[in-house]
Amino acid sequence: MTTWIIGSKCGMEERLSSPNPRTYIGSGKVSEIKSAIHALDVETVIFDDELSPGQLRNLEKAFGGDVRVCDRTALILDIFNQRAATHEAALQVALALMEYQLPRLTRMWTHLERQAGGQVKGMGEKQIEVDKRILRTQIGVLKKELDSVRKHRKQYRNRRTSVPVPVVSLVGYTNAGKSTLLNRLTGANVLAEDRLFATLDPTTRRVQIKNGKEFLLTDTVGFIQKLPTMLVAAFRATLEEISESSLLVHVVDISHPLAEQQIEAVDNVLSELDVSSIPKLMVWNKVDKAKDPQKIKLEVERREDVVCISALTGEGLEEFCDAVQDKVKDSMVWVEALVPFNKGELLSTIHQVGMVEKTEYMENGTLVKAHVPLRFARMLTPMRQLHISEPHP
Repeated sequence: MTTWIIGSKCGMEERLSSPNPRTYIGSGKVSEIKSAIHALDVETVIFDDELSPGQLRNLEKAFGGDVRVCDRTALILDIFNQRAATHEAALQVALALMEYQLPRLTRMWTHLERQAGGQVKGMGEKQIEVDKRILRTQIGVLKKELDSVRKHRKQYRNRRTSVPVPVVSLVGYTNAGKSTLLNRLTGANVLAEDRLFATLDPTTRRVQIKNGKEFLLTDTVGFIQKLPTMLVAAFRATLEEISESSLLVHVVDISHPLAEQQIEAVDNVLSELDVSSIPKLMVWNKVDKAKDPQKIKLEVERREDVVCISALTGEGLEEFCDAVQDKVKDSMVWVEALVPFNKGELLSTIHQVGMVEKTEYMENGTLVKAHVPLRFARMLTPMRQLHISEPHP
């Protein structure tokens, strides 16, 4: 089987001031591709951009035979469909696929009637309208299921936030090494392969660093350039994990020749998620694979907002944990609280999740001066007031 790719830096490209509304490419290029299809026995033609339903139909008609025309969105959805390993991921991908297919239905979709159990009324309708109605019904069912998933995830996050450990989310372009970093730090054994979208489900694990401090590390779905809007919408339950973070760690494959463009693509998706208020840390990963690792390390030394690592070899991970701790501290608040002696567990939690500067034993309890997460500071409010009212010598 031969696949022909149309687009920038691909198998074939064409420069036009604007896409042809009927066929995306010009009529001359359509003829050229048709000749190549017959000469090379091509079965699939992929366009590195999104095609309208009309453009897809016109191109398939022009190319003739059983040639499949596939645009960028369909290809991404197909890859996501292969990677969906859990019920939640399968639901999200199925919803995105159906919403993509709805305006592109042709008579090939008569199998939908069988999926609906044969319960199809109005057989006087054109078959395409029957199929569309069935597909809309299935989309409604999937959306209800995903609403249930979102509620379950929110309940899980609420339980998690009741234990005030900072949450750090790994974000980045697909195949940047996020899952490898999670595995290296936590031994989570999350699928980490050299392929696109190996991870579709968020995975959260606890990380304990040398000084005894802890944080929760979450691996999220990888981003790409021109990520289809319907995928962002379908994966909202997954991406909402990011919005609950104390810190976003943007993992970059610094060895990739298009690293700058990938950084921009991730920033664009993050801007859609309204997470601009969350602190960020840039991590240049795969330094061991770069052409000039020393040059990259020197560049990092000149910048305060970047850490250089190799998740595969473990290089730079101690500096990474230190940077995470510093960033998390910046998002904490300063408290001075008098913890009663009978609240020993609370005092241990302050040491575990906060950054204690000083402890002092007083007549009615332990005076703690520390940086702690905001939600934990609220829990300490009565004890902070107790400290204020405590008589000082």
